[in-house]
Amino acid sequence: MASPSPIPAGVTKEQAFSMAQTEMEYRVELFNKLAQTCFNKCVDKRYKEAELNMGENSCIDRCVSKYWQVNGMVGQLLSAGKPPV
Repeated sequence: MASPSPIPAGVTKEQAFSMAQTEMEYRVELFNKLAQTCFNKCVDKRYKEAELNMGENSCIDRCVSKYWQVNGMVGQLLSAGKPPV
């Protein structure tokens, strides 16, 4: 029994590689933006401790959750062909 090809029909290996590379670049950029946004929003600029305090942890948890939720909503709208509101 042959395993199904992970490359869609009509797509060359080079095209699939390029698509995968673009997707990876997008995900790295998304992670970097998420980390920078939530860090700037939640972490005090004057470091007092080596570890995050409880307030900073809670803020980062909420920030990351909201960031992913909005990212998912925008992705759904874009895949449905609707512009983000």
